[in-house]
Amino acid sequence: MKQELHTYKASLFKALGHPLRLAILDVLRGGEQTVTQLQDRTGAEQASVSQHLGVLRAHHFVSVRRDGTLAYYRASDPEIYAFLDLGRQVYERQLQRQREQLTLQAGPA
Repeated sequence: MKQELHTYKASLFKALGHPLRLAILDVLRGGEQTVTQLQDRTGAEQASVSQHLGVLRAHHFVSVRRDGTLAYYRASDPEIYAFLDLGRQVYERQLQRQREQLTLQAGPA
């Protein structure tokens, strides 16, 4: 059982392990977006956005709704944002620790 859970977690982290995938998820915080809208908001090429959406869909992080010729993507599970926000908080604490360490190393001004 633990091995299955560790395997799942590794897959989850791997799927989230690309900056463009994280940027796509951040854009989707605001609601549904088309590939063109995601491309405009992330600055990435259409093919790259589509490729990364495929990875996010395969891991059930995003889902798609079709309306005529348009496909609208949205976050499938809003809990992913709690996870991503926690990652941001860890990052901010690490930055603060590094700043404190640099201040200590620099000594008094």
